[in-house]
Amino acid sequence: MKIKEVIQYLEEVAPLTYQESYDNSGLIVGDAQEEVQKILVSLDCTEAVVDDAIAKGCNLIVSHHPIVFSGLKKFTGKNYVERVVIKAIKHNIALYAIHTNLDNVLGGVSSKMAERLDLVDQAILRPKAGLLKKLVVYVPRANVEDVRAALFEAGAGAIGDYDECSYNTAGYGTFRPLEGADPAIGKVGEQERVEETKIEVIYPAQLERKILVSMLASHPYEEVAYHIVAIENPHTYVGSGVIGNLIEPMEEREFLRYLKNRMNLQVIRHTETLGKPISRVAVCGGAGGFLLGDAKRSGADIFITADYKYHEFFDAEGQLIIADIGHFESEQFTQELLLDIIQKKFAHAAVLLTEVETNPIHYFS
Repeated sequence: MKIKEVIQYLEEVAPLTYQESYDNSGLIVGDAQEEVQKILVSLDCTEAVVDDAIAKGCNLIVSHHPIVFSGLKKFTGKNYVERVVIKAIKHNIALYAIHTNLDNVLGGVSSKMAERLDLVDQAILRPKAGLLKKLVVYVPRANVEDVRAALFEAGAGAIGDYDECSYNTAGYGTFRPLEGADPAIGKVGEQERVEETKIEVIYPAQLERKILVSMLASHPYEEVAYHIVAIENPHTYVGSGVIGNLIEPMEEREFLRYLKNRMNLQVIRHTETLGKPISRVAVCGGAGGFLLGDAKRSGADIFITADYKYHEFFDAEGQLIIADIGHFESEQFTQELLLDIIQKKFAHAAVLLTEVETNPIHYFS
């Protein structure tokens, strides 16, 4: 198995097109053509994690946070970022990061938090728009089933909890083959009228090439009439944060104790309690303060995230509880998530969790 096979699968789970503009997910160091020996999974990629990979015989580290966010102009080892890159190259270890693209999928980082809290009816808190397109193609009536099946097989026609979705309109098309044409229907120089069906399907933008190749291969025409439309419909499975419900409501203090236990927390910073049960819970791994408005609109009783500043706690305005549990603490179970994702596809691969504690924040009590 080559590193590129692992990368291909990870990017099917969390496509790079889903990452935020500031991010640097993907293969950061290494040759994708190398054979995989062992894979080490971590939240962060530090020098100690690279040392752990060396000791364990791993030549691929899959981390959540990328070691490099912006361009490096020199490699002198003057800081930990440069030292990690130098050490990885020296020991032929590939570094791969799956960061905000994993944050932005249902089943990703925030979903892992929701799973730890046993939330049901999970949904994306802020679905992303601009990730979907619509394909319209005109097909001779006799070939409709084949073309439609090819589109579905390539990933078109999925909407929420449904797949094989399409809209089909009967009509007819006209065309006249010119000199040099090799028409599947009709004769050169003569106008042809053909009973056709207009097929319309929605698809994720990153699948466009695959869908077009399948459509063109299954279509009988030499020149296929089709057009593509960008749509602003939100993608219900892609976006920031997760909203869900507790199986049974809890009193506020009871829920905070439950949260502390389930997320292995030393401390929770939170706004004042409001004297009402906790039933609906919004979560976001890492710095999720930008989602507070979405949490309020979703009817959440509590919003659990990290990296809140002093004045930002006032924004709760008595509408819900803000609970800051810490950046590392909110994402600590991402390692287990990545382990499960990789092992699900590559059952026989040697995939290991790092034994290195990468949290840079310590608590004194």
